[in-house]
Amino acid sequence: MAKDRFHNAVKTALEKEGWTITADPYQVSVGDVDFEIDLAAEMLAAERAGEKIAVEIKSFIGRSNVSEFHTALGQFMNYQFALEEFDPQRKLYLAIPDSVYQSFFQRRFTRSVVERTRINLLVYNEKQELIVQWQ
Repeated sequence: MAKDRFHNAVKTALEKEGWTITADPYQVSVGDVDFEIDLAAEMLAAERAGEKIAVEIKSFIGRSNVSEFHTALGQFMNYQFALEEFDPQRKLYLAIPDSVYQSFFQRRFTRSVVERTRINLLVYNEKQELIVQWQ
């Protein structure tokens, strides 16, 4: 599976916040269906020790943000259902660039879909390799 353009930027941003990357990619199998989520990480710092996440990274660099959103939404939902069976303690995040969050993800429809489908967002700055926001 090809890595997203900003894969390494998100990985570095997570490490800067104290996350330990435990899988790159994170292999998930449910029955006879296999998935690859971009990253798995665990927090070892005392105040958040044992917290586990999986991160699906999206760049939204294609021609249509709507089309990219459809793909991201479908992947997120499939991965969420798979994690509920495979690793229920792990929280799934969709990582998106800050510029896309500030524009496309502020539209009423997009905000509504994110809220109704309970997508956890990790907003990143790919140039500074920083996490801007957890939502």
